[in-house]
Amino acid sequence: MKNPFPGMNPYLEQPGLWPQVHNRLIIAIADEITPQVAPQYRVSIEERIYASTESASLIGIADVAALSRKQLTNPSTQSTVQLVEPRRVTLPMLTEVKERFLQVRLLSTDKVVCVVELLSPANKRAGAGRIAYETKRQAILSSATNLVEVDLLRGGDPLPISPSAQGSYSILVSRSADRPEAELYEFELSTPIPCFPIPLDSNDLEPIVPLQELLNTTYTRARFDLAIDYSQAVKPELSEKEMAWIEGLDDFARNTNVQ
Repeated sequence: MKNPFPGMNPYLEQPGLWPQVHNRLIIAIADEITPQVAPQYRVSIEERIYASTESASLIGIADVAALSRKQLTNPSTQSTVQLVEPRRVTLPMLTEVKERFLQVRLLSTDKVVCVVELLSPANKRAGAGRIAYETKRQAILSSATNLVEVDLLRGGDPLPISPSAQGSYSILVSRSADRPEAELYEFELSTPIPCFPIPLDSNDLEPIVPLQELLNTTYTRARFDLAIDYSQAVKPELSEKEMAWIEGLDDFARNTNVQ
């Protein structure tokens, strides 16, 4: 089944599914730009690892199911003991989080000329993920390394830029030579994802990333349609106007189980 949306699919933004989308898209972007920059540059897939005490469901790790028992059997008497139903609470457990990103390196010197980031839910909420990402982001912006930041998530707080982002989704292209100015591609749920360039060293031809094409191909190859229940509500919630627009999509009505 193909992606039923002309642009970003909001059902892919769910925390439990997003890590798979994130990893597959990062690899797809690397595979797309590698032939365009080789042999002068190479593209490496890197990992950022940090510990978080956020809910596992918020960072895309499946929660452990727990069985609530209202009755227990006393092993010595084999009698049934009625228990008061307790209130369930959540403890702050440390979880190791891994986030993948790309580095484009100049082959002759191994210098990192560009970092490509695909934001995760934890990057856009207060907590360890936000702190880790903002620290790295500021280090890149203070260096001679170019930065591309892809935000395909409607939820959370956008990363700081001035003026603030206005669109539901955005792609930031920051060339070190142009800072503090940068280019921001903004788009909505109803519009295709724009192509964007990968900045390299000055005067070198910049590869173009057809992200919409990569997302559609990834959706089909990964069979994400099998992991999505389109009858369920989307989180973050969509506006009435957006829901009406979705229900009017021919592909959505034809290829999903939403009536």
